[in-house]
Amino acid sequence: MTLAKVEVERFSLKCSKPFDSVVAALKSAVGQPDIVEFFKATRAANSFSDLERVVQSGLGRTGLLLFAEFDLGAILRRETGTETPKSMRFLVGNPLIMKEMVKHVSDAGSYAPVTVLVDERPDGVHVSYDKMESCLLPYGSLEALAVARNLDAKITTLLRECTN
Repeated sequence: MTLAKVEVERFSLKCSKPFDSVVAALKSAVGQPDIVEFFKATRAANSFSDLERVVQSGLGRTGLLLFAEFDLGAILRRETGTETPKSMRFLVGNPLIMKEMVKHVSDAGSYAPVTVLVDERPDGVHVSYDKMESCLLPYGSLEALAVARNLDAKITTLLRECTN
């Protein structure tokens, strides 16, 4: 058994925009393919170039796609019976970027696709993301860290756009 400590750097922004506007901005910036059909098409690809075409067709203008979303707030609201808090977790990424990280650090597959959290708090709407570079730093791969930095730039740019 091996235990490793991974220190994570969290990127967070707070804004006064309505929750639904932030969520809509995020979803409009990432591809939203029918994920079941997307995965069928990736499995059916006969070559890497075919796979790249399938992936590219599923990406949004940010070069990212939405793998899944979870309405965490819906569970909380069942208990409180109120309209708040609103909280959504989005799994966002790009299989081609994930491949490049996993090629150099197998454990990168534990961190990708990434989680983006959008949640309502008393002081505003927060968007948060655990930076991939910090997750991969302990593994010491310069190649994986370069890919992670580029992914972090994509995600943090996306979050800034959603909150402005």
